[in-house]
Amino acid sequence: MTSVSPNQGAPTGNTDVTITGSGFTGATLVKFGPNPTSFLLVSDTQITAKTPAGTGTVTVTVTAPTGTSTQIVLFTYTSVAAPVLTALTPTSGPAAGGNTVTLSGSNLSGVTTVRFGVTPASVVSYSGSQIVVIAPAGVASSVGVTVTTAGGTSNALTYTYVAAATPVLSTLSPTSGPTSGGNTVTLTGSNLSGATSV
Repeated sequence: MTSVSPNQGAPTGNTDVTITGSGFTGATLVKFGPNPTSFLLVSDTQITAKTPAGTGTVTVTVTAPTGTSTQIVLFTYTSVAAPVLTALTPTSGPAAGGNTVTLSGSNLSGVTTVRFGVTPASVVSYSGSQIVVIAPAGVASSVGVTVTTAGGTSNALTYTYVAAATPVLSTLSPTSGPTSGGNTVTLTGSNLSGATSV
């Protein structure tokens, strides 16, 4: 093991954490101190888990067929209030991501991760009541947006990824020109924003 992020969470548990390291393939057990917890093996180098209830500072361990990790990777239970989300603006955006989204709520200071579904977003700025992020790319669907701080993980608000509309051409002016090219042509239609080639 090399790290656990975030490395703090509420004593009641249920904080979403990411454990990184190596040799995780076939992992059978993740423990926070003496307490086992549910987890998802993402890859040989990453595990996601929800913390069990606990107190104080404990060592996180992973057990796989090759043995149990011995590195000192610590997680601290703290009574910081859990984050709460009340609003998301805008509530939808392009599947390509890249747009700015503002999250409002309370207890948002010290944000460690904002996730759109399981995908982390890039945090631009934050305060106790507002976080500004850049939405990651996704597929056309609705996902839950959550915030993780030392106090735990917030409730989820729904964000909808919208597939880009297919461009439609209706007119071309002029419809002819010299073989040498170089003349100006105007294309008219719909859904032409973000054109990458003609």
